[in-house]
Amino acid sequence: MHTTRYRYPRPVKLYPHKLLLRPREGHDIRIVSSRLTIHPDHKTLWHRDVHGNSVAVVTFEEETDLLEFNSEVVIEHYEDTPLGFSLDARAAQYPFQYDVGERADLMPFMQPLFTQNIDTLRDWIEKFWKPGQTLPTFDLLERMNQAIPEQMQYGKREAVGVQRPAETLARGGGSCRDFATLFMEACRHLGFAARFVSGYRYEPNLSPGEGATHAWCEVYLTGAGWRGFDSTAGQRVYGDHIAVAVARHPEWIPPVSGTYHGQSKSKMEVEVEVKRLDPS
Repeated sequence: MHTTRYRYPRPVKLYPHKLLLRPREGHDIRIVSSRLTIHPDHKTLWHRDVHGNSVAVVTFEEETDLLEFNSEVVIEHYEDTPLGFSLDARAAQYPFQYDVGERADLMPFMQPLFTQNIDTLRDWIEKFWKPGQTLPTFDLLERMNQAIPEQMQYGKREAVGVQRPAETLARGGGSCRDFATLFMEACRHLGFAARFVSGYRYEPNLSPGEGATHAWCEVYLTGAGWRGFDSTAGQRVYGDHIAVAVARHPEWIPPVSGTYHGQSKSKMEVEVEVKRLDPS
């Protein structure tokens, strides 16, 4: 369950809002049921974007002092282990190169986004790999992924957007989206194709009201495809993760985005709950 609620001191005119709330289906995830309820009266149109994400575009006619989106989805998840795949022998040792066909399609995901203070990121990467070295590919990726929560302090951030990797390294901390961005950019500087993922993670020990959306990174590996790395936990992604949207840029896929016209300042409330259902 994911609820996003905006309250306004007085009625405002709502412009179209874009929702990224429906999980990505595939061989590992199947949606059993899905219900999206929205207040006030509205019209919803669905489409798939360039990355295959399910996007709902919602338009409104009336002014309102309350805007609420509530998404309830039941899924079946089939990937219980992060090790259930086969890596092509050509990609087993780093450095390696994608073949010509893959590289043409992957090129946009190989280009770093944040180039300011790039030396800070390069210095951090050299703790794991130096030019001239040959390392097992997964060892390199796992060492970087595990180092982030070991070296940095996690904290929720309400501010819009993500920290630049150099800022995350300088601060020694950040949110899940900041850690995912740091790992993604480090991978791209090493020549990997990497993309940002937003979604949810099942955490059974959370108390009511502590749930939140989550973010991680996927790296494309020949023979294994897109494989997820959760830099908040320092783990590979598996059955506890539910991907909703992927993108080349981490700021392109917020769960809810849109604007309104009015003199009122909105107050946002977000509630997220991910729970395991009895199979019976």
